[in-house]
Amino acid sequence: MTEALEGGGADGGPAWWQRGVIYQVYPRSFQDTDGDGVGDLAGIVQRLDHLHWLGVDAVWISPFYPSPMDDFGYDVTNHRAVDRVYGSMVDFDRIVEQAHARGIRVIVDYIPNHTSHRHPWFSEARASRHNRRRDWYVWRDPAPGGGPPNNWLSAFGGSAWELDPPTGQYYLHTFLREQPDLNWRNPAVEQEMLDVLRFWLDRGADGVRVDAIQVVLKDEHFRDNPPNPDYGEGVDDPYDALLREHSADRPEVHALIERMRHVVESYGERVLIGEIYNEVERMMAYYGRDGRGVHFPYNFQLIKLPWDARTLDAAVRRYEELLPPGAWPNWVLGNHDRHRIASRVGAAQARVAAMLLFTLRGTPTLYYGDEIGMHDVPVPPDRVQDPWEKNLPGRGLGRDPERTPMQWTAEPGAGFTSGEPWLPLADDFRAVNVAAQRVDPGSMLTLHRALLDLRRREPALAVGQWAPVDAAGDVLAYLRSHGGARFLVALNLGGDPASLAFDGAGEVVLSTIPETEGGQVEGTIDLRGDEGVIIRIA
Repeated sequence: MTEALEGGGADGGPAWWQRGVIYQVYPRSFQDTDGDGVGDLAGIVQRLDHLHWLGVDAVWISPFYPSPMDDFGYDVTNHRAVDRVYGSMVDFDRIVEQAHARGIRVIVDYIPNHTSHRHPWFSEARASRHNRRRDWYVWRDPAPGGGPPNNWLSAFGGSAWELDPPTGQYYLHTFLREQPDLNWRNPAVEQEMLDVLRFWLDRGADGVRVDAIQVVLKDEHFRDNPPNPDYGEGVDDPYDALLREHSADRPEVHALIERMRHVVESYGERVLIGEIYNEVERMMAYYGRDGRGVHFPYNFQLIKLPWDARTLDAAVRRYEELLPPGAWPNWVLGNHDRHRIASRVGAAQARVAAMLLFTLRGTPTLYYGDEIGMHDVPVPPDRVQDPWEKNLPGRGLGRDPERTPMQWTAEPGAGFTSGEPWLPLADDFRAVNVAAQRVDPGSMLTLHRALLDLRRREPALAVGQWAPVDAAGDVLAYLRSHGGARFLVALNLGGDPASLAFDGAGEVVLSTIPETEGGQVEGTIDLRGDEGVIIRIA
């Protein structure tokens, strides 16, 4: 069983980010208010009442900074402004004001690893080898026989090095060639980028989600990465052909993260979240020495692992065992980079997955649209936007399908836009939308609201202890407890009926199949196919 929560809040109790639920908004696809087919910040303000009604505690907004949109905002030309397609700084300030008025915190995306190649800093850096900003980026001479300085690969295909013919050197780009990597070993870069953190915290942001934090520092000797022995055996992303031993996850990054944490904590009860795709054992290092790293590194196991009860049971147990003392867990079912949960496991199991997300110990993050069961949308070749798909066509790596517009109503444009949406709408948006599901007691949206309401009312489900329960077959089960309250969560991850031996009695307070709610159980819990239940133990 897990230990009692160590309070991270100002009053010694749980911090808001420990108690709460985070909701991710991808701004291009959330709500368009000016008819150009692209979502904007004013649209987020317009839809804050939905988030308040749903019961979320914080909204994380994906990048909205000025950008040529080579990677839709992750290629930044000004870290301290708002792109005109999304509105203005006045709109951001209104989000903070209106969200806070509803008791909702605001988390912004922080992109420290790189800028756009059109950033004024990079324009200066590539002007000459002697420019004052040259060392703000990572430059190397060609290899002795010509060609890239080493074998490092780009996440979006090909070499991570791009030749700059006028100056005769290569610059490093971990992602697109339009995204040159900053040189964080230069103190001037670190100072400038930590000041970017301060800028958004000064404007009222309650925290930051740090993009690609594990790649910010690279091997200072630029050694080749070793080959991945598993490549080709179920691993077909070219980026995974090499083990990123020298280009990511460097031990020296943790001291840098401590300095980021110091900045964030100087503003009081704010949160620093790290995006870290890594094995769970390595992920734990990002909590830092004596808890001085990120408040939590995003835990993507529910996205990456097979949807199998025994696999997930082992993963949850292992994760809880590995957490450093006092470290706070978290769980994620989906985001802007991965296929939607409803497409990965099906509509019925997506309901079970929601119950899992909101009853495991730790902070859950909900991706926009998952609350109504949105699925991946096929995108015709002539409408592809994602550079990953354009660079590596036919591999299924494109992220457009999980970024399609939010489905608000059955009206044309799904209530998202009065114009032509930047990505196609789902074929079923007239049936699968917020308006329809708000009045349907059996809908996915109703289930989400009930789960968040129960979690808010019951400290056992929000900040309580967790203990595994032995189960077999397709059943995953565990206990949550706090004070004198105890809940058993039993989830059938299969389509056939299943049962769980239960040494006790209780009442089903919530089920993914509403008609079974209120039932009494004793001795054995019988689950229908695709059913999850939360039982208050007598």
